[in-house]
Amino acid sequence: MCAHRVAITGIGVISPYGGDTGQFFERLLAGESAVRHLHTDDLPKPLSTPFVACTGFDAEAALGKPLALMMERFSQLGVAAAFQAWDQAGLPRQAGADGAARDGWGCIWGTALGGLAAHERGSREMWLKGRERVSPLSVVQGMNNAVNAHISIQLGLGGVSTSHTAACASSGIAIGEAFRRVRSGEATVMVTGGSDVCQSYGVVRAWEAMRVMAPGDAQTAPQACRPFASDRAGLVLGEGGAALVLEAWEHAVARGATIHGEIVGYGTSCDHSHLVRPHQPGQVRALRAALADAGLVPADIHYVNAHGTATAEGDPVEIAALREVFGERSRELPVSATKSMHGHLLGAAGAIEAVVTALALREQAVPPTAHLAGRIDPACEGVDHVLEGRRHVPLRAALSNSFAFGGSNAVLAFRAPPR
Repeated sequence: MCAHRVAITGIGVISPYGGDTGQFFERLLAGESAVRHLHTDDLPKPLSTPFVACTGFDAEAALGKPLALMMERFSQLGVAAAFQAWDQAGLPRQAGADGAARDGWGCIWGTALGGLAAHERGSREMWLKGRERVSPLSVVQGMNNAVNAHISIQLGLGGVSTSHTAACASSGIAIGEAFRRVRSGEATVMVTGGSDVCQSYGVVRAWEAMRVMAPGDAQTAPQACRPFASDRAGLVLGEGGAALVLEAWEHAVARGATIHGEIVGYGTSCDHSHLVRPHQPGQVRALRAALADAGLVPADIHYVNAHGTATAEGDPVEIAALREVFGERSRELPVSATKSMHGHLLGAAGAIEAVVTALALREQAVPPTAHLAGRIDPACEGVDHVLEGRRHVPLRAALSNSFAFGGSNAVLAFRAPPR
């Protein structure tokens, strides 16, 4: 089967910053934290924690009221991001409007929690309010494949429609699998990405119980997430959706599409050592697999968007893996963890960070790890930590890391668009 180059022709993101992808990236470049303090008082034991929320998102405006009412929030965020990416790709939403047959086009999506909030809401209705029935939409709102199903229906995509759930690597894997389908020629166009909503009461309490969440009040919340810092205190959960339209290069060129970047490699591995403790050899295998798949060597990489969650164990292991793969060159390798600003979107983390990486190559600029200046942990040294946004940087290729509980690792390799 002939291998096709895989162009990125559409990028969409629903983020806590609002606005379009350009505004999203500019605010990251400026080091602006979207972390705020979440406090709820509608439950017997209120939540009070740093959090990242898409407070300005209007689902009915983005999707129309009938469609929005059919969806749980994670679907609303995901479908809205996909619509953004599709519109940017210059493809009509109505199947057949451009004369293209979409029977082989598809959607692969990533989510860790899916529509868990729909089921939690039903449980609260029954056990706290004494109701005997839940919403008849609970099943279709709660199923993990709701986003790819809605996208496929709305855009008339008749090929594969599926979702991946692998904790924090979910959407990194989804994008990688979509990339493989386009490269192999199995599909000409794929919509891919991820979305998650993490402010479910049970989810937040579960993460608190693991003691990996950063503390913080209304004053300290914006600085709560500090990957690679000596005083890092844990991750900050968030919500959002991000999407890419991947297209066979020759198809994109033939229709005159703008090419925003290129995916050139995808590597996966399993730590097979511990359920929640990251393992350097597993991450090294995924990094090397992505480079080999892309036909790249360490010297070709000019930026790494790190998984960087600000956990005590995870950050040093990731830096050690980068040092092992890149050797002496690691000291000159720009690395940043943008979760310091947009938070940890769990199953959508790989998607939003893939978007960041693609935009970095397109804009020739590198966003920072916020709140890190003057506080780098000695155990995380050995790479070029980006402390402030860098503009006008010659970038040709970059990696985006997604390393998950369960030992699932995924690394995506990107190349800058033609100049």
